Amino acid sequence: MGFKYSITLSSFRKIESIDQTLARLKAQGYDAVEMFGEPDEINLRDFRNKIGSFDIKVCGVTGMWGRISEDSWKRKLLSLDPTLVSHSENYLRKCIEMCEYLGGKEINVCLFADDDSILFDANHYVISENLKQSTIKRVIPILSSLARYASDHNVELLIEPLNRYSTPYCTTAKDAIYIAELVNHSNLRIMLDTFHMNIEESSFEQTIGDSKDFLRHTHFAENNRAMPGYGHLDFESIVKTLHKIGYDRYISFEPNLADVDYKLSTLKGLNLIKRLENSAS
Repeated sequence: MGFKYSITLSSFRKIESIDQTLARLKAQGYDAVEMFGEPDEINLRDFRNKIGSFDIKVCGVTGMWGRISEDSWKRKLLSLDPTLVSHSENYLRKCIEMCEYLGGKEINVCLFADDDSILFDANHYVISENLKQSTIKRVIPILSSLARYASDHNVELLIEPLNRYSTPYCTTAKDAIYIAELVNHSNLRIMLDTFHMNIEESSFEQTIGDSKDFLRHTHFAENNRAMPGYGHLDFESIVKTLHKIGYDRYISFEPNLADVDYKLSTLKGLNLIKRLENSAS
């Protein structure tokens, strides 16, 4: 079994219509798309029919976390405000239901806290492991409940570590695995994103190898958030390592397409990774 290839529809939201995106991605050879996690902003029945008409799958849902949409700043599972925590739980439940309805199998969870909950130096990463872990433990019961809910809907809940400029609490694969082990539910695993890994991990190969029992999804993007081949990451080594651990799930591209010829880059980036996969086989 080889890799399967997807791309995040959130990358195209401000560029073109969904119809234009789906038609081109299907023609370029993508197996699936990753739907953006805004269940209240889209007619799901119409979108499901649209997906069917283009004969392309939905692999999962991209959770919209942080300050990237009008409502997303409220999505803080680590907040000390119970209203925000409840809002975040409800948001994830809606996304899980949407994911199942569209035929997807996974959604990423990113752990944000209150903006002023802690003073930390993002440039030098001064936050103790004890503080990080004690904060994370607050959300374990919630994640356990959500993992069970997702399991009932045939959707996997995947913890995604982000780089330190987004959140100090879950920044590495080690952090994400720590959470998965505490929850101890077969339906809660992790995903990795090469853009964030480039900032936080000392070795792509070591991190992927250490994550092999938990890794269920990957996001590929360059060091500058472009498609592979438009930056300086060593995707040859990354692909070889994924192949070595027997990874056969989705590689989902998550590029920022604003500053490049996206119609060309989405094709060239996909073809580059496919060539690397063939060489690794």
